[in-house]
Amino acid sequence: MIKQHAYSVAGFEVKTRQPVFSNSIHPNPLLNRLYQARGIEHPDELQTDITGLLDWRTLKGINEAVDLCMQARQQQYRVVVVGDYDADGATSTALAMLGLSAMGINVSYVLPNRFEYGYGLSVPIVDLTLQQKPDLIITVDNGISSFEGVAHAKKHGVKVLVTDHHLAADSLPGADAIVNPNQPGCRFESKAACGCMVMFYLLIALRARLREQGETALPNLAQWLDLVALATVADVVPLDRNNRLIVQNGLQRVRQGRMRPGIQALFDVSGRDWQNARSADFGFCVGPRLNAAGRLGDMSLGVQLLLTDDPGEARAIATELHELNSERRQIEASMLQEVEPALAAVKIVEQSSSQVVYGDNWHEGVIGIVASRVKEQLHCPVVAFARSDSGELKGSARSVSGVHLRDCLDWISKQQKDLILKFGGHAMAAGLSIHEAELESFKLWFDKAVQYFAEPEALTPQLWVDGVLERGDLSLENALQLEQAGPWGQAFPSPAFYGEWPVADSRVLSGKHLKLTLQADDQLIAAIAFNVPEACALADIRRVKGVYEISCNRFRGETTLQLVFSKLEVC
Repeated sequence: MIKQHAYSVAGFEVKTRQPVFSNSIHPNPLLNRLYQARGIEHPDELQTDITGLLDWRTLKGINEAVDLCMQARQQQYRVVVVGDYDADGATSTALAMLGLSAMGINVSYVLPNRFEYGYGLSVPIVDLTLQQKPDLIITVDNGISSFEGVAHAKKHGVKVLVTDHHLAADSLPGADAIVNPNQPGCRFESKAACGCMVMFYLLIALRARLREQGETALPNLAQWLDLVALATVADVVPLDRNNRLIVQNGLQRVRQGRMRPGIQALFDVSGRDWQNARSADFGFCVGPRLNAAGRLGDMSLGVQLLLTDDPGEARAIATELHELNSERRQIEASMLQEVEPALAAVKIVEQSSSQVVYGDNWHEGVIGIVASRVKEQLHCPVVAFARSDSGELKGSARSVSGVHLRDCLDWISKQQKDLILKFGGHAMAAGLSIHEAELESFKLWFDKAVQYFAEPEALTPQLWVDGVLERGDLSLENALQLEQAGPWGQAFPSPAFYGEWPVADSRVLSGKHLKLTLQADDQLIAAIAFNVPEACALADIRRVKGVYEISCNRFRGETTLQLVFSKLEVC
């Protein structure tokens, strides 16, 4: 048992994760404790054999979905995949194209431009899809709330197979088959599967059916694990055991150089070392560059990147996405600068339960990131709105642990039936639209909903850490093991620790990053804090405290220990 001390850093209360179990899980004492604190009870839960994936047979609707795919194969249907405009949607679309075509199905795809068609299988998207004269529409990463779109397709004699992972409403659309672990009555144990994972399971089931019928020339589905792993991390779904298996095996393929050319190109343009790839690289480097296509332009570019087998074409598209991501960051910085005065005013008064921000000229594709940044500053659920071409306000919401966003929006829609035009999403992220005239009313009702649903202490600024490391634990060996362990991510957080040190040396890099040399007894430890406010003013400091991760710094062929601070304070 780790003794709980009272720490605070940069206005956050620091709390220590306590081990849930006490049995031996891992031979490394530090990793043993970290896994115990994340609820791992048996060593078997750390096995990485892909055969340990949950059984596809427990997915409700999977047999009906396979029947449709078999019918499409036998009768040579025109099949059109309708995807989504984020990283999960792009990877899902690419996986569907690669997997279904490899199993003999005639398939093409349509991706909605978020600025023209909005989200999901809408009526306009169905009309666009009908131009290809489809016999079957397969949705990926959407469709569970597309009642009108499904009905419109059925009216025109087109069959619909919905594959999705978003939370279902009280009723379901009238599709010919629905595969979604979050639909009522589904026995599939993992409710944290992303859209790409659901499509992967459909391919597993279809391959099993073909094998039962004597087919032998079938694709090895493991070749696409890098796509599913990227989607799982980029969509920020909880890393339960099933998801960790996928991510770990996907990362192994990346480290071995057996990834899609497009994913390798994204690693290259972002300057990341794919031979030492971590889940964080998917979340903070590869994913954002893929997402940039959908945020500022057309996600078809991202799908094209994932589908190409030509390394040269992949590099050219990845470079274009890298430039789009740089543009996105500039737009984001401008929007945050605009909202900063309002945030400063909020910080002066007693903290609200929620925040709703809006800008007349904000970019609809970037409001989700703005909502995330504001949430990080104020530690409360946030909705950021932008005006769409239709005159409605499109909103992107982000939450904190202990406040379920979709439940909040569902509650509001039942209390005030005409306030929210449409909504959907998860516990931590959601999207919605309202009339501009309803903005002030929505602010009031959103705050009521957050207060109603917030769990105790959910709105208290907190940082969870894994205690204080002993000097012997601050080693390159542990940093290397932590890098290969995990994989770390949502609901299975990367290990973080609290510490205080005298500073032997400090300097500012690029005007915003603080490079430190810390004194730990007779040991000097390198450390860095990125994007430190007023970093220049902090350059001449004597002692610091903060929350950090231990990491490997690779430079000019040498690997050394480095602490990376997420929160830092002079003390």
